[in-house]
Amino acid sequence: MRYKLTFVVGLALGYVIGTRAGRERYEQMKKSAKELAQNPAVRNAAESAAQTGRQVAGKAMHAVGDTVGDRLPSSVTDRVHALRNRGRSNGRVEDDDWGTSNT
Repeated sequence: MRYKLTFVVGLALGYVIGTRAGRERYEQMKKSAKELAQNPAVRNAAESAAQTGRQVAGKAMHAVGDTVGDRLPSSVTDRVHALRNRGRSNGRVEDDDWGTSNT
């Protein structure tokens, strides 16, 4: 309940501050954010962080796959292999019956 109350108070405070600031302040903040996003240093940092994230996720995927892969049902491992190979076969994934039942 405390978190809900904090959220509602924050929402109300943001609304009041936003309405008092007006359209001009909004446009000024929007312009500043756009300039910041187009800054080459910021773009390089964002791309570097994204690349690092992809590398870490790839390592984690392999570590988890090596550890847990032999304990999963064959249907799950077949689906994982299909998803990994998706980009290698013209982006097509075979239809599957995941989420459907015959009952």
